[in-house]
Amino acid sequence: MNTYALKLKSYIGPKDFYKKATFIAVPLAIQQLLNSAMGIVDSMMVARINQVTAVGTAAQIEILMMTIGYGAATGAAIYLAQFFGSGDKVNQRKSFGFGIMLVSIVAVLWMGLAFFFGPQLMGFYIKDSVVISSSVTYLSIALFSYLPGVLTMMFSFAYRSIQRTVVPMIIGTIAMMLNVFFNYGLIFGNFGLPQLGIRGAAFATLIATTSGLTMHIIYAYASKQPFVGNVAEMFSLKRQMADKMFRRTLPLILNELFFGFGSTLYIRAFGRLGTQAMDSYYVGTQIANIFMFVIMGINNANSSMLGAELGKGDLESAREKSRFFVGMALVVSLITSVVILTSAEFLVSLFALSDEMVVAQSVLVVKVFSVRLSLRMFNVIIFSSLRAGGDSKYLAFLDAGILWLVGLPLAFILVNVFGMTSIAWVFLLVQIEQVVRVLVGMRRIAGGAWLKNLTQEIA
Repeated sequence: MNTYALKLKSYIGPKDFYKKATFIAVPLAIQQLLNSAMGIVDSMMVARINQVTAVGTAAQIEILMMTIGYGAATGAAIYLAQFFGSGDKVNQRKSFGFGIMLVSIVAVLWMGLAFFFGPQLMGFYIKDSVVISSSVTYLSIALFSYLPGVLTMMFSFAYRSIQRTVVPMIIGTIAMMLNVFFNYGLIFGNFGLPQLGIRGAAFATLIATTSGLTMHIIYAYASKQPFVGNVAEMFSLKRQMADKMFRRTLPLILNELFFGFGSTLYIRAFGRLGTQAMDSYYVGTQIANIFMFVIMGINNANSSMLGAELGKGDLESAREKSRFFVGMALVVSLITSVVILTSAEFLVSLFALSDEMVVAQSVLVVKVFSVRLSLRMFNVIIFSSLRAGGDSKYLAFLDAGILWLVGLPLAFILVNVFGMTSIAWVFLLVQIEQVVRVLVGMRRIAGGAWLKNLTQEIA
């Protein structure tokens, strides 16, 4: 009994830990919450012109691009956080410049794919010719928001790495408000703006992302943030440094590529269940994204705090804090699940859906997300811990590897072999993928192979 109590106590941190974690996590959580809420508002507007599936399908390209960009940004952020911990401003700038170069390459490549192969890409996800046409209309405008979008993301990661998360929260909130304003104006022709329908939604996204990037650049240089400098300070990297950083970043990029593409294949599998099922899935996803704010806040606090400790060379402190975050995840995941389960019907009703079947399925999908998000809470703690120490290859196995080995085969077998027709049941059974990750990932965390001071590799 005493041994069990001691083990349990090792997952409970002191007040100072929770104070610091909250200071870092809350601004990011608020930003994610507002982002999700604005996403729902956008979807509600698009739903009123019957374009939910068209915009949702077109968004799969952006999601895949941002997912890969996320891998590049996190690779740079690993080093940013550790150099912040060691107090090395020179290499903070070089880490940021490294990230800027990588995410820009990703964005330009995806812009080219969307520009030249838009109809083919949309046809991959859905066969309805009317939906494809509307999706391409949206995509042809929205693709120009890809570059400012990934650059804004890199700025956000930089602030997270140096534990100044209020800045991206404020700028992100302003950009989101602009997005809603121009959506309402350009979709429906309000505020004296032209009525552009689905094209208006795309223009609103472009205006908001460009404005957000502009604010980031102006503020970072005006306030002399430690990660920005002149061209030479940020982009002049020695080959040895660039090679080592890229070797640890490449598995993260490949992970996000295969995970992102695999995630879109879920759309292909679910798409076989029909348009009603897809509408339910998209609505359920938008609602579930509201609650991602909790996960993202804890995830980023974990990466930042562990990265700083590893950069200082205090490996045992990083191990201890990792356990504290696991304990926090347990409590928060239970609370989040209860809230989702009890509010599912109300949240779905906000979309004013006319199809009763879509409403019923959407409610069930949201409830399944309560299970998914609880499991995902533990997985993001595992991932962010491994990422903080540069254990990127094992992270790629856990994330993309298990998706391709477990989740995707299961989804297609359930739909194509067993002929299941309920999106909710298929989605529930696919969560076996999350369970496998938790079981395998916790063993890796306990082993401690991820505890590495990466600054010693470069400095």
